[in-house]
Amino acid sequence: MLKAHISKKLWNFHLDINLKLDDQILVLWGASGAGKTTILHCLAGLLSPSEGFIELNNRVLYSSVDKTNLATRNRNIAYLFQDYALFPHMTVKQNVYYGLKSQKSEPYHSNLEPIQLLDSCGVKHLMDRYPGQLSGGEKQRVALARALVVEPKLLLLDEPFSALDKHNKVSLRQEIKRLHKEWQIPFILVTHDEEDANFLGDIVVRIENGKCTEKQSVISS
Repeated sequence: MLKAHISKKLWNFHLDINLKLDDQILVLWGASGAGKTTILHCLAGLLSPSEGFIELNNRVLYSSVDKTNLATRNRNIAYLFQDYALFPHMTVKQNVYYGLKSQKSEPYHSNLEPIQLLDSCGVKHLMDRYPGQLSGGEKQRVALARALVVEPKLLLLDEPFSALDKHNKVSLRQEIKRLHKEWQIPFILVTHDEEDANFLGDIVVRIENGKCTEKQSVISS
């Protein structure tokens, strides 16, 4: 379970939000610049809140009261960036192995075989190719495999469909839904597309100027 209160003063508004999430998909929906990505950055440890707390599975990741602020690599949170952040000089296979190697400062061992994860994400046949040889949808699947290889307790996805055409967007939505069912961990997804929110979200929260202005639970079919 994720529990968090994130308060942060930004240049144009004050971000203030409470989160409580079991093994569900939470969608943060709203216009660009509303504070959605800042929330992900605070959860991942890329930014520090001004005050508040972040707790994942009863483990404190951040607390302004106790002065706790774990490094990103020690939070066991995976982040799928909007631009995929794949290394262009590494093959697909090397990119996934790098995700495994870089998660912690000390040697880290996963119960997952990276090749099996590439197969699960539908890109095993591309493992010797470089990112420049992949389509947008293929890059997204490789990035998902790299994020999941560390067996995270929380997956953050920042505008995962923004660079995809309609066909790939539909396919990737279904893939994320399938992976969530398989992994049974909290997913938090940022989007400005209401269709993404309605298809994927177990809970949809509308963010405006750093505040939750609307929240709804979606009954999945």
